Amino acid sequence: MDQNLRIILQQIEADKSIDRETLIEAIRSAIESAARKDAGNANNITVEVDPDTLAFKVFEIRTVMEEVEDPTTEIPLKEALDLNAAATVGNRLKIQTHPKDFGRIAAQTAKQVIIQKIKDAERDNIFDEFKQREGELITGTVKRISHGNIIVSIGKAEALIPYREQSPRETYRPGDRIRAILVEVEKSSKGAQVILSRTSPELVLSLFELEVPELYDETIEIKAIAREAGSRTKVAVRSNDVNVDPVGACVGMKGARVRAVVEELSGEKIDIVRWSDQASELCANALNPADILQILIDEEQGNIQVVVPQDQLSLAIGKRGQNARLASKLIGWNIDIQGEATGRDEEVDALFDDGDEAEASALEEPTDSALETPSDAPVEEVATESPEGEDTEAERNDAAE
Repeated sequence: MDQNLRIILQQIEADKSIDRETLIEAIRSAIESAARKDAGNANNITVEVDPDTLAFKVFEIRTVMEEVEDPTTEIPLKEALDLNAAATVGNRLKIQTHPKDFGRIAAQTAKQVIIQKIKDAERDNIFDEFKQREGELITGTVKRISHGNIIVSIGKAEALIPYREQSPRETYRPGDRIRAILVEVEKSSKGAQVILSRTSPELVLSLFELEVPELYDETIEIKAIAREAGSRTKVAVRSNDVNVDPVGACVGMKGARVRAVVEELSGEKIDIVRWSDQASELCANALNPADILQILIDEEQGNIQVVVPQDQLSLAIGKRGQNARLASKLIGWNIDIQGEATGRDEEVDALFDDGDEAEASALEEPTDSALETPSDAPVEEVATESPEGEDTEAERNDAAE
């Protein structure tokens, strides 16, 4: 075959990362389609290509018959024996043929087949490459924004960040560098579709792994992440070394490590708490900085009831319930937060506990009779303020002096 074809194949193999066997199969299929087109769309044509020289041979498949009715698909037994001495009636023989020079239509067909085969092979390569990388952190460049979706260039492929996978805090422009988690790779009529996410909790995990060496060598580990993208994230960490503080390791010197993650997430707040295998302790850590007075656990229902001081109830629940909601996601239990019950009864009980009954009775509400004034008792009038424009007696005496 022409030396130029070999050069072209080598270039395609390098640029498209397509193996040589796939390219040879594309050529074989293209030549076969062109040969069938030239022979009037015959179905009994097959082509073989030498992988070394790229030379090809065209064969016709014919059935050995005593009497030939269709010469395009059948061959007489006498001729078949000349080609193969072991031929018998009913055998199918490959007979090499030398078609005429392919016409313009046949050549165009071959070209289209080769292009399509190369595209299919390229799509398959992209799918196989990125399918193995699901869950990894991908770095790319924003190529364009289309209908609210972000198209990202990642090497030789393009990826998509749907609107639902975008953080409401972030905006991007073409040319911006972007990091995202590869969440899914699926095949479609247009090829492999790579889906990225900026809202996945795995994004926070991957960013911390880049900033915290202790996570890489497994000195500490992230046990759970609860995230509301663009607003707040809670991260529970545990240390496998008693000498290493997991929270401090993630925060870093003067907060440098966690600050780098926050900047990558466009200012999203991050709470780092200490992990515990005890649900009550983990719940208290997750609701930090609110003070916890009491924790009751219902293991059968999977509920945790938390009592906090009344003045810290809003702090524990958080704005629009966010703090309690994230804590519930982090520990995997339903959390019910209640304020501490307050009132006069508790004060009375506390005083009785001290044995001071006299003071306790003094705190009781006065009865209605105690509030009534006897009808024969004189009523003393107290002047609190002089009518406007009149002097008091004291002021008149001062003036007289």
